Amino acid sequence: MRFRRLCAAALLATGITLTPTPATAAVSCQDVNTPVSVGLTPLIQSQETMYGKLCVPTGAQTVQVLIPGGTYDNTYWDIGYDPSTRSYVRSQNAAGIATLALDRLGTGKSSKPLSALVTASTQASAVHQVIKTLKPRFSKVIVAGHSIGSAMAMIEAGTYHDVDGVLVTGFTHKMNYVTVVPVLANMIPARLDLGYLTTMPDTRYNSFHKPGPLVSGAISFDESTKDVFAVTEAVDTILLNTVIIPISRNITVPVMIVVGNDTHFCSSGLPLMGSDCSSAAALKADEGQFFPAVPRLDTYVLNGYGHSINYAPNAPDYHSAVAQWSKGI
Repeated sequence: MRFRRLCAAALLATGITLTPTPATAAVSCQDVNTPVSVGLTPLIQSQETMYGKLCVPTGAQTVQVLIPGGTYDNTYWDIGYDPSTRSYVRSQNAAGIATLALDRLGTGKSSKPLSALVTASTQASAVHQVIKTLKPRFSKVIVAGHSIGSAMAMIEAGTYHDVDGVLVTGFTHKMNYVTVVPVLANMIPARLDLGYLTTMPDTRYNSFHKPGPLVSGAISFDESTKDVFAVTEAVDTILLNTVIIPISRNITVPVMIVVGNDTHFCSSGLPLMGSDCSSAAALKADEGQFFPAVPRLDTYVLNGYGHSINYAPNAPDYHSAVAQWSKGI
């Protein structure tokens, strides 16, 4: 002890101070199953359960509700391969932000209704019911999505007005059907209910990761955890989240859009074949027309990877940008 005091005195004499490194906040995770009511009309309702994994750092006041994309479940947000790089959940928790990574209805540990009942709008309704259970525990709620999950996040925010921010990843209002249609054509029925589809074996790299590096461990994890999507989810995704009838016009809270070098949503120069993702500024200029009522629109382009950007080796760059944005809205 005396030796430590002498060292400290010597350092002070030279003008050098030691700042203790703060301990990483403890994170508590739990499974959450929320009863939700969904249906095609108010008179045709189905009682279902939406699963989520809630991870809360000590003292967290902000929670992000995370909706995965088609053929993904909650593991997209908490990738088990090299999680220190690719786990979005870990990154946000380390920044003091709570996360609730959901399984869309029909996937993972959520209940599996008839595929005909599972649309982007019914998914958004289910997420809205989940969000209601998070208040007032958290003072700020952000709804976030990837790909078709982003469409659901925008429907949720534009319909129910119950969140403080919207994170859109892997999605723009200008879908490139030239690349999207072949991905859909490579999907096969996954269950007796033929409305649920998944990807054919060994097609995920070309569909979701290219032009990123082919990291065999990452692609193997993606293949082993792949899930399904319902064909009916695509119908109102296209109707309500493209240039036809953009529900994003009803969003009145801050929005952040993050994309990679995504051939499904970024243009190769052809009109309406994707948004301009050549830079964050270009993306903001192109997408801004669809968010006329938001007080703030931020954009970020993660170069070097394709559609499923949480798998990118440089994913921490965008994870950090999102955490900073979440704290600033």
